[in-house]
Amino acid sequence: MLADHTTLAQFLIEERRHHPTACGDLNSVILEVALACKAVANRVALGGLRDTLGKIDRTNVQGEVQHKLDVIANDYFLRATERNGRLAGMVSEELDDPYVLPAGYPRGKYLLLFDPLDGSSNIDVNVSVGSIFSVLRAPRPGVDAETADFLQPGTAQVCAGYALYGPATTLVLTVGGGVHEFTLDRSLGEFILTREAIQVPAATGEYAINASNRRFWEPAVRRYVDECMAGSSGPRHRDFNMRWVASLVAETHRILTRGGVFLYPRDSKDAAKPGRLRLLYEANPVAFLIEQAGGAASTGRERILDVVPTGIHQRIPLIFGAQDEVALLDRYHQLHNDHPYDSPLYGERSLFRASSG
Repeated sequence: MLADHTTLAQFLIEERRHHPTACGDLNSVILEVALACKAVANRVALGGLRDTLGKIDRTNVQGEVQHKLDVIANDYFLRATERNGRLAGMVSEELDDPYVLPAGYPRGKYLLLFDPLDGSSNIDVNVSVGSIFSVLRAPRPGVDAETADFLQPGTAQVCAGYALYGPATTLVLTVGGGVHEFTLDRSLGEFILTREAIQVPAATGEYAINASNRRFWEPAVRRYVDECMAGSSGPRHRDFNMRWVASLVAETHRILTRGGVFLYPRDSKDAAKPGRLRLLYEANPVAFLIEQAGGAASTGRERILDVVPTGIHQRIPLIFGAQDEVALLDRYHQLHNDHPYDSPLYGERSLFRASSG
């Protein structure tokens, strides 16, 4: 059977042949991350059989209540990668500070950043969740990484990917030469290449946003959504569907599969948080994947991959998907920074504007 299929390991070996000076350390990191993803997939699939559903009486550094599987998944990632000698340090959504590798093991030349279980609020209702990861070069190979070492723009990423735990477990990956999807064959315990050179479809009829936050949106976002809602009779001259899974991995996978645009924009709900998603281990890896697939990713004001981080848990607005849609949203942000948008659909005091007749 394997003679007719390319495994993740075989794919990485072929990729390495295009870079004769590479020593294979990055491949080892990716394969160990893939092992962690297999372990998480198995645990997620058990659901309530091992009493791993539900929340625990603890919050992470962002003040979010942790689920049991958040902690379990985080431990799987640490244990799978901490002793390989290829990493100098790690950053996780579930840890306040960079993770210091165990004493007695060599420090390598890469940094690993990850969200071990994205969309964990969906776990208890059996909706797809995932893991997101990013790999950077360590500025100081061979020694324990410090916080400043992780504060690199997204353009510095050498690898990014995610695992989606749904009806099938898939691993989507880029090492800078396009985006490729691997599906876990549980009978073999191997990720098998199932889609190559993925491209974000240019045409779109879908957008994803949490519409319950509309009252907090900036004028640019309200204008874009209102125009989509107006459908074929509105300025876009076509009908749109709205989607919202509350799992960044699931949203990204849908856009890579059938197109669209995702918005988790800046809003006024909490002035202390300019955005909701974390730059280093959510927005950057997704932006790298999307750009490698021919799409675009923006804050609404600048390209995500150009943002220079100021903290390991920094939050940021994120808009990504089809290039034309992201460009339109960027233009609306430029237009409405100083000139508010007057919605034709929504009045100030009621849901719909009163008729002028």
